Amino acid sequence: MKKGIILAGGSGTRLDPLTRVVCKQLLPVYDKPMIYYPLSVLMLGDIREILIISTPQDLPKFSELLGNGSQLGINIEYAVQDEPRGLAEALIIGEDFLQEESCCLILGDNIFHGKLDFFREALKENSGATIFAKEVRDPERFGVVEFDSQGKVLSIEEKPDSPKSPYAIPGLYIFDNSAPARAKSLNPSKRGELEIADLIASYFTDGSLRAKTLSRGVTWLDTGTPDSLLEAANYIGTVQKQNAFQVSCIEEIAYERGFIDAIALAALAEVHPNREYANYLGLKARN
Repeated sequence: MKKGIILAGGSGTRLDPLTRVVCKQLLPVYDKPMIYYPLSVLMLGDIREILIISTPQDLPKFSELLGNGSQLGINIEYAVQDEPRGLAEALIIGEDFLQEESCCLILGDNIFHGKLDFFREALKENSGATIFAKEVRDPERFGVVEFDSQGKVLSIEEKPDSPKSPYAIPGLYIFDNSAPARAKSLNPSKRGELEIADLIASYFTDGSLRAKTLSRGVTWLDTGTPDSLLEAANYIGTVQKQNAFQVSCIEEIAYERGFIDAIALAALAEVHPNREYANYLGLKARN
């Protein structure tokens, strides 16, 4: 079974002063901390061994929020990235945690909502790397992937002026067990960071990179700016108000994926201080 890494570090300068005393992955997105959303994606992929990487000052807050994950039937560990030295460094920091197993890396400020069968299917791959592609109106703001109808990657570009395709690469990646060694072999970019694009390129070079398109039924939200954070909150709020379910309710997901039973879910509902949220969990436990 693959392991999961959530990278929740960085300085969040684009959200300053919101992030001056707390990291962006602990900011609210409607009614939940941002970290719930990437965590829920991993759980929906039946990933139960999870490492959260963040700054020394923020890790205790994540630990206070989530503990060791046992209440959800999962195991959460924590590791420090003391400086923002690039996304690919997460694979180096997580090397001991991974113990030569393949993994899924998800960025702590990315939200995915909708039918996630594409993700569970991609997790079945045991070699190479898988990235995902979402058609967007402004691909020049993102890493861009060009691929053929069979999913064979033809090119990868980082924030190109003239994109070869309209497909952006979201912050969700699946890597085989060679990822830490590959990350160690990278040279820092001009920014002094180990770039995730360079790690992905190493798989592209040896022909072991796959790209899978996100369908129209999947919403991908990046919450790195004030506008995108507000848009994400409005989106989650609208979905929840128009439907009789919560988005990224980690307790509900733990129950539905069989990580915990109805008795454990009811116990979580009993101690939850938000009665509306507690009543929702209690109803799920009884059904």
